Amino acid sequence: MNKIFALMVFIGVPISVLGAILHWPSVIMFIIYCLTIIALASFMGRATESLAIVAGPRIGGLLNATFGNAVELIISIFSIQAGLNEVVLASLTGSVLGNLLLVAGMAFLVGGIKFKRQKFNVYDARHNSGLLIFAVIVAFVIPEVFSMNLNLTNTIHLSVGVAIILILLYLAALFFKLVTHRGIYQDPQAAELEEGEEPEWKKGKAITILFLSTIAVAYISENLVHTFESVAKSFGWSELFIGIVIVAIVGNAAEHASAILMAYKNKMDVAVEIAFGSTLQIAMFVAPALVIVSLFFNPMPLVFTMPELVAMVTAVLLSIILANDGETNWFEGATLLAAYIIMGIGFYLL
Repeated sequence: MNKIFALMVFIGVPISVLGAILHWPSVIMFIIYCLTIIALASFMGRATESLAIVAGPRIGGLLNATFGNAVELIISIFSIQAGLNEVVLASLTGSVLGNLLLVAGMAFLVGGIKFKRQKFNVYDARHNSGLLIFAVIVAFVIPEVFSMNLNLTNTIHLSVGVAIILILLYLAALFFKLVTHRGIYQDPQAAELEEGEEPEWKKGKAITILFLSTIAVAYISENLVHTFESVAKSFGWSELFIGIVIVAIVGNAAEHASAILMAYKNKMDVAVEIAFGSTLQIAMFVAPALVIVSLFFNPMPLVFTMPELVAMVTAVLLSIILANDGETNWFEGATLLAAYIIMGIGFYLL
């Protein structure tokens, strides 16, 4: 599989550049861009996995989520510049749904087929649960409720205020987990399992590949955004569906691959940290950062549609109920995937 992704990168990147210069049909380029981004994301996932072995599961999961979400952030910034605010909000919704239901569901399912019962740090799970409830149910729902009685200017002011609070609390959460309470809730047996494992790439090579992959993704993402309108007309897709399903899956391909691989290797602490940590990073850093960035281009209030809000709240509650005991199995993974498919059908028909 790694050889296939390597071939896709070495072929896909030059073709992406050539196709953009020669103005090939948008639908063809959309497919090429998506496949190339997914292949590049696999390299980012392997690089962060190598760094995870050196730095430990928490840092590794954070790195994987950060560089995986870098793709999402880059695509969203170019989308805001193009005036596609609805696509950006939809892609944020898709990232939350994708990480909590698709990524976690696939990880639980694949890992559960190989191992009857998998365990992970229950204290981390409960900590993440509280932050998920705050970020999605409180910080996303409140602007929607108040926006009903506010004009656009005040709604944007409210969104900026919420965005600043979310970023500050996210930084405080990182400080809590990585500094003041580092190792307090760590499972010593899990730490011992990590010792002795050799990373695929050395630290310098892994960082270089991450850097180069991010640059390539930035270039391709900018061109990908310009194909959305033509692709939507060709396939009869709405901007909402493109953002929630297509952009979210492509933008989070690195997390998808890494979380499933970690679960297959029975490294559930890393897999869960990727799925839940990535969701928290999207909700508490990427989304508010985009609100602030949008002020320089096309102001975007942090106001989602009712179907988006209901879907995200449902995903948060379901994932918390299933994961809060610190154990997973294949049936819980199937349940999360079933919820994702139902929501995907709904957004496709909407």
